[in-house]
Amino acid sequence: MIYRVLIAIGVVVAGTLIGITGAFVQAQRFVLSVGDITLSLPWGTVVAVIVLGIAIRGAAWAVNARWGAWLLFLAWLAATLFMATETTSGDIALSAGSRQVGYLIAGVVLGAGLATFPLPRGTVDRS
Repeated sequence: MIYRVLIAIGVVVAGTLIGITGAFVQAQRFVLSVGDITLSLPWGTVVAVIVLGIAIRGAAWAVNARWGAWLLFLAWLAATLFMATETTSGDIALSAGSRQVGYLIAGVVLGAGLATFPLPRGTVDRS
């Protein structure tokens, strides 16, 4: 019992750290300028969403139940929404740009989808 509680706390901490880190990493991009053409590749968003997906599936396998995936996803969502709110000094980590909105939508869609996937064959879902 205590083992599952410790894993659940670890899953919440991991989801929170991924949410906070992702709010800053998603802003990274590679800008390529050739003549009059400028191409911006948002590598930070891609990396942050991939890490989120791997962590969600890892949480489900760690606790051997889907609730682990949902717990990490909800912790990520809470931390990400917290980073999108304005502080009293007017600072904001996750603004309302198209790249940031894309990060939020991709994270929510991918996160909810991966948290819903069943566990691999041969494991028992203890939800």
